[in-house]
Amino acid sequence: MMKKIVIMSALVALAVFTFGEAFAKPLEIHWWHAMRSARGETCNFMIKKFNESQDKYVVIGTNKGNYDETVNAGIAAIRAKKHPHILQSFEVGTQTMMLSGAIYPVYELMADAGYKVDWDDYLQPVLSYYMNADGNLMSMPFNSSTPVMYYNVDLFKKAGLAPLSKEKPVTWDELGDMLKKIVASGVTGGMVTAWQSWTQIENYSAIHNIPFASKANGYEGLDCELVINNDKVVNHIARLKNWMGDKRFFYGGQKYQGPKSEFIAQNAAVYIDSISGIAKLKKAVKDFTWDVAPLPVESWMKEPQNSIIGGASNWVLKGHSKKEYEGVAAFLAFLATNEMQEYWHKETGYFPITQSAYRSLKAKGYYDEQPYQEVGIKQMTRRIPTKISRGLRLGYFIQIRNIINEELELVWNDSKSPQEAMDSAVKRSNQKLREFEKTYK
Repeated sequence: MMKKIVIMSALVALAVFTFGEAFAKPLEIHWWHAMRSARGETCNFMIKKFNESQDKYVVIGTNKGNYDETVNAGIAAIRAKKHPHILQSFEVGTQTMMLSGAIYPVYELMADAGYKVDWDDYLQPVLSYYMNADGNLMSMPFNSSTPVMYYNVDLFKKAGLAPLSKEKPVTWDELGDMLKKIVASGVTGGMVTAWQSWTQIENYSAIHNIPFASKANGYEGLDCELVINNDKVVNHIARLKNWMGDKRFFYGGQKYQGPKSEFIAQNAAVYIDSISGIAKLKKAVKDFTWDVAPLPVESWMKEPQNSIIGGASNWVLKGHSKKEYEGVAAFLAFLATNEMQEYWHKETGYFPITQSAYRSLKAKGYYDEQPYQEVGIKQMTRRIPTKISRGLRLGYFIQIRNIINEELELVWNDSKSPQEAMDSAVKRSNQKLREFEKTYK
């Protein structure tokens, strides 16, 4: 009788355990990001697909505003010990995140969770931005972009100009001649540019293999200094200022909203912005034909270097359980699959972050149908990155970009010469770099 009771008790215990396991609440994985509107909807779809693919974890995505707001929310949450598992941070926050002491390096996370990731499959210019000095990836690339040149095909045709090559970039001198003809044809203005520091100084410098800062653009030491007051950058800014005189160039604002609106309204025939602008233009433009070309280069630059990335990556934060980190790793691995990368690329314009996803799209003929979406990829991968063109690794880079934008605006409104503005930008930015160095040295 006693034996039967023991057996029955064991069976009941097993049943309770099995029942508990079967109906255990999935572990919550929190992801704070800066993706809004259509991009936010795309993120929600990817989260939904992951949650449906398994029953151990449930990812909860929360938009925390723009990039600045999302990073600030993350910092505040870390201090309060109420932080998410994953925090999206834009590329200019890389140095701060790396030195924060709050991150679980993604290369360690994936290895600890048993994932054998072929990091060589990831696009090199993307990897190089988020690697530490030992070549290990500290955050998982997510929405990576690079700037390209959009142009109004109809306005080009009206001015007697042929469509631009998707392979060979025009020179800045050639573009200047084109813009002169466009303005003469009756267009309000020639060119606008979004994200002026990123497109006209950071990427201009990278493509022409010109240092943006000493110490290999900050990769080789916190004691670096900006060097953007060099002749080549100053002359480029002076050229844009000169073009303002005959409307070949006009200032549309620091970010993208103003310049994009001018392009959509056909007040400008050329618009320099991120490849992520493709998705916006596809939805917004209904009354004219537009296309994409590589960024212009100087005539003396016979073999232009790669452009550098913008966008953001996903940083894993310390302070959670091993089981939760297994869920984080599973979600990051899911986002990196060809299926998700292809979907993300098609919906947003951002790069597929792996070569295998890119090859898959190419094999399916996607770029035959959407050739403009390949322009940025080819531009960014046309050369092996040098120590100069691999990216920027600067502390307080958010503030530094703001400084550069302020100084450029003083050029556009005739308050400073290009040389004075760049000298001032260097001086003010170096002060920020010294503050950062003192904090983290």
